[in-house]
Amino acid sequence: MTQHPAIEIDLPASLREALAGYDWQRQTIGASGAGVFRLEASGKPTLFLKTEETGQFAELPDEVARLRWLGSQGIPCPAVLAFEAHGGHNWLLMSAVAGHDLVTQEMAPDRAIAIMADALRRLHALDAAACPFDHSLGPRIALAKARADAGEVDEDDFDDERLGQSAQQVFEELLARRPASETLVVTHGDASMPNFMADGGRFTGFIDCSRLGVADLHQDLALACWSIHVNLGEEWIAPFLALYGLPQADTAKLSYYQLLDEFF
Repeated sequence: MTQHPAIEIDLPASLREALAGYDWQRQTIGASGAGVFRLEASGKPTLFLKTEETGQFAELPDEVARLRWLGSQGIPCPAVLAFEAHGGHNWLLMSAVAGHDLVTQEMAPDRAIAIMADALRRLHALDAAACPFDHSLGPRIALAKARADAGEVDEDDFDDERLGQSAQQVFEELLARRPASETLVVTHGDASMPNFMADGGRFTGFIDCSRLGVADLHQDLALACWSIHVNLGEEWIAPFLALYGLPQADTAKLSYYQLLDEFF
């Protein structure tokens, strides 16, 4: 592991003191827009630090609120140790969740999809009325438009069927295909395999929770299915949906929420 002095120089004074002696390792798994670092030191707990530029579309303040709420519901996730805005950046220091994500570690596909299905069932069973974060289609589509208008959507990262289109063209498709109804539950919002942690073959927590909120359950199933397709193979999607308890998931909604994800 190596130190990253440029990051350390920009740290708020309180974090610089707290993290003295730690080695830093940049994390590259996942698609988070934040810089993520694993911090280790002999005799001290492993920590994670995330940083991003402040601004209209910053997500770390959202993640702080959601981690605190999610932890209060008994769902395992990182504990927020410190959060500061300093030098034009947000800084979030968290505890580490035991184990490794479902992409990094070697695990049999049947076990990985079982962990995902069980974790999502548990999350979706929370009382949606008690969740303060509204991620239903109205506000999410409005945010998608704001991101597109501000040039925040990476058109070069669109899925194959939309490559070459503009964000505005894809947004028009998003409006045209909007589902008529929503089955609202507490969703993770980015339920891809890198955001499920496991240790010893058992689920240990969710990470990257900045998009957690009340949304249609297909929000999570759509991104889980896409991630399974990419990381394990399409043949594991049907078994995953069966284990979750929705073998006849609405394919139009699965496709729609994958389309919505193009904006985030």
